[in-house]
Amino acid sequence: MSRKVIRKAVRAPEGAFDYQRKVPPLPRIGPFQERLNTLLEENELRGRRERLRMTRIHDLLVREGFEGSYDAVRRYAARWKLERRKDAGEGVTAFMPLMCRPGEAYQFDWTHEDVEIAGAPMRVKVAHMRLCASRAVYVRAYPRESQEMLFDEHARGFAFFGGVPGRGI
Repeated sequence: MSRKVIRKAVRAPEGAFDYQRKVPPLPRIGPFQERLNTLLEENELRGRRERLRMTRIHDLLVREGFEGSYDAVRRYAARWKLERRKDAGEGVTAFMPLMCRPGEAYQFDWTHEDVEIAGAPMRVKVAHMRLCASRAVYVRAYPRESQEMLFDEHARGFAFFGGVPGRGI
């Protein structure tokens, strides 16, 4: 809001001032709004690597006579993208929780960790096994990353959990 509007609101008796802008003015973009919409739509259809940056879109509009700022184009593009997401997302659930029955699935992964063993620095491979339903964890460190590590972790993990889940992730 402008200072003028705020001054009116401060000076008005309590509850007497009501200001709501119906449509935000686009004094510079107005005449180029259709062209900008076209450029943004074409840009959305391009592959990720071929997409134009907003600075390039602004340059194209300037060549066609646009006198507005880059920030005006950037703000308009952000609102345009937000509106398209709202339109596309109606009736779509954004979150679907992962729910597994006990014994249905487990997750397996491994990482590299730097540790000190007997005063000497060493990099070990740490295997992680987690049940999806209960989130129970079994972790074991190995000196090397090998097939034996994979087989041993699975055998010991299944023994630790007391059975073999239906599928691995």
